[in-house]
Amino acid sequence: MGSIERKKELKRRRHRRSKITRLQRRADKATASEKAVIADKLRRLSPGGQEIATRWGLDVT
Repeated sequence: MGSIERKKELKRRRHRRSKITRLQRRADKATASEKAVIADKLRRLSPGGQEIATRWGLDVT
């Protein structure tokens, strides 16, 4: 029974990684206002979203 939960966890992780990759591609070409929106999405998407946004230079605060 535990293996089903593990598969769900891995699926969530893979999906999160692909979304972060897409957001990174968008952030490279984004304007300042779009970067703020992308940073908010990152923070909601991942527990480490704040750190990722800082690393990408999206932090405006």
